[in-house]
Amino acid sequence: MVIKYTLKTSISALQTHKSRSLLTILGIVIGVAAIMIIMSLGEGAQNLILGEIQSIGSRVVAIHPGRQPQGITDIISTFGDSLKEHDLNLLSRKENVPHSAEIIPIVFGTQAATYGNEIYRPIIFGGTPLMATIYNVYPSEGNLFTDDDVKSYANVVVIGAKVKTELFGNTDPINEKIKINGRNMRVIGVFAKKGQSSFINFDEAVFTPYTTAQSYIFGRKYFDRIVVQADTEANVSQTVADVQSTLRNSHNITDPTKDDFYVETQAQAMQMVGNITSVITLFLAAVAAVSLVVGGIGIMNIMLVSVTERTREIGLRKALGATNKNILSQFLIEAVILTALGGLIGVALGTGASFGASYLLTKFAGLAWLFSFPLNAALLGVGVSAAVGLIFGIYPAYQASRLNPTEALRYE
Repeated sequence: MVIKYTLKTSISALQTHKSRSLLTILGIVIGVAAIMIIMSLGEGAQNLILGEIQSIGSRVVAIHPGRQPQGITDIISTFGDSLKEHDLNLLSRKENVPHSAEIIPIVFGTQAATYGNEIYRPIIFGGTPLMATIYNVYPSEGNLFTDDDVKSYANVVVIGAKVKTELFGNTDPINEKIKINGRNMRVIGVFAKKGQSSFINFDEAVFTPYTTAQSYIFGRKYFDRIVVQADTEANVSQTVADVQSTLRNSHNITDPTKDDFYVETQAQAMQMVGNITSVITLFLAAVAAVSLVVGGIGIMNIMLVSVTERTREIGLRKALGATNKNILSQFLIEAVILTALGGLIGVALGTGASFGASYLLTKFAGLAWLFSFPLNAALLGVGVSAAVGLIFGIYPAYQASRLNPTEALRYE
């Protein structure tokens, strides 16, 4: 009965000063809403990236030049020239990698592409026609280049949707010539709009035979990637082991820690990306959570002001028989109600903002961005905000409970 009366009294006191109550919880609302937005968009970004990686297929094994990076300072080591034609030939032999179904050498870099007075700087990818199969992207206009084009170092390109728009506008680009690195390249196809897939943004890319890219565009004799597709998912691990063994023999490496290449499967890539996005999301959420502490301090200040303003009320209640415990409970309940309410409002606002952002990203950015409601973040936000109210409400509540009733009744 006492608890029910104390709760009723606390709610009544908060309703008496609605504007002050709303302003008091503003910091909590902002903090919880920020956490909800960050966690929701973080999960959406993670799902988008992992979905793109997974769409390539679980049988794909990517070979990178250089030492495998262990941290930010090692990023530079991922750029190297250790993968060459000799390695490609060895990996293509069935006796070396018996479970390999397909193998694709890839080179890439940026170069200016011009058509008339128009200039655009796309990413140039050199590969084989099998890239379309592995990455599941095909021309919506024209055709892909062929294996014969690769063998003959043909000056042909397939361009992305954005490259077409930037260079040709509404003009039909098929059989037109664009100039890359001083060389005329005939456009034979335009990829359907796809966006980002793995490390390639197909809309902003130009594809050409890798032989052409190496000899005439980049002037290099090494590869930036070699992609191997295993014949079955069950043979991916064995394919990785065969690739490593073949390349170590080719490079005269006896100590695996001295590898000048590293092999990455789609499962490993998904795990790495998932870990990175999770850490970034949690870090940003922790930064946003600082505002909850700020909001808690604001609540403590307002509650102290409230104690001063309600001194006579406290004195009257004590004179009528209210104990220190009753007064302490009332002010603690008021603080917890305020912050829990702020948490609920913050969850609602954060969810609405996240849904709106997901909708805009899908509609206007062309991303397959799915809205994600982070239930853990919602429960944590409300729980933490209530805890903040409890912690920062203790001191004002204690101060109220210690007031002398006689002096309180005399307070003006």
